Amino acid sequence: MAEANKILDLDFFREILSVDSTSGNEQPLLDLLRGKLVETSPAMTQSTDGKHWLLLQYGTPKVVFCTHIDTVPPYIPPTFLREDGTPCEPQEAAVVRGRGACDAKGQLLAMLTACRRLAAEGASGFGLLLLTGEETGSWGAKAFAKTGFRAPYLIIGEPTENKMVSASKGTKSYRLTFRGEAFHSGYPQYGRSAVDAFVDFHNALKETDFGTDPILGETTWNIGELRSDNPQNILSPELTCRLYFRTTFVSDQAVQDWMRDCHSRAGLSVEALGGDSPAEYLTLPGFESAPAAFGSDAPHLTNFTRKIICGPGSIRFAHRDDEHVLVRDLETAVEKDMELVRKLQHPEP
Repeated sequence: MAEANKILDLDFFREILSVDSTSGNEQPLLDLLRGKLVETSPAMTQSTDGKHWLLLQYGTPKVVFCTHIDTVPPYIPPTFLREDGTPCEPQEAAVVRGRGACDAKGQLLAMLTACRRLAAEGASGFGLLLLTGEETGSWGAKAFAKTGFRAPYLIIGEPTENKMVSASKGTKSYRLTFRGEAFHSGYPQYGRSAVDAFVDFHNALKETDFGTDPILGETTWNIGELRSDNPQNILSPELTCRLYFRTTFVSDQAVQDWMRDCHSRAGLSVEALGGDSPAEYLTLPGFESAPAAFGSDAPHLTNFTRKIICGPGSIRFAHRDDEHVLVRDLETAVEKDMELVRKLQHPEP
């Protein structure tokens, strides 16, 4: 393991994992990367808007690697472990735990390593794009899309178990406000509880069949930021929440139609907050592929003609307290990223 780890700079991995870059707090990590990468990557040029994105270029890129530097809360510091689970120094590690280990600072490490190794071989024509705000609305991707930069190929790093994503679900987000009429809870017949209105809506949504997509499967949804500040002895006059759908090719329009019809429900206000549509992505022969249910920056990066989503780690551990990545999967990702650049730059006839 120690010999294999020479492929990766795991001390650098510890350094970036040790910076809390929870969405909205990415600036310290962005500043660190700007300085660090200039010092250690003399073959590249750097551009940035100082807040949303950082682009490293090795020549004029035909292929651009991309990932995000923000993470979900809460921040969890890194731990480096041997195969038997005992703590160790980074270069002895088989497993790396901590916030961002796979989503997505592990992606950054693998892609940067691939870039440096390609540059050391004398290759050029590739780049690395680092973005902020992916977890809360793809703000970095949206900002970069407004630039004049263009390239044929984009490789986005997400935890896909090193499989290429053949297709991914879309997203649709809504803010809901249920209004009731406050009254003493001992006499509910004289008031109207916003909580009851929410429960009725929730039950109706659970009973709705949006169809099964042959590629992406079932439509899923989740409710967050659920709030009603009424005391326990007063009927709720207002309840607010966020509703987040993951849509399929079959359901994307049906979900929007269903939510539009909800405006007719008494006491319910619906605000559409946007999202993106399900999409198919580039896969290549000889590489394992599978559909994915999660979203990414890919739909918003309109600067690129063809897009690939692929990276080390598993989405089953992203956003969890036990988030981790295997060092051997990072190493596999480096080799795969280098192979992808070669194939995309010099496609077989």
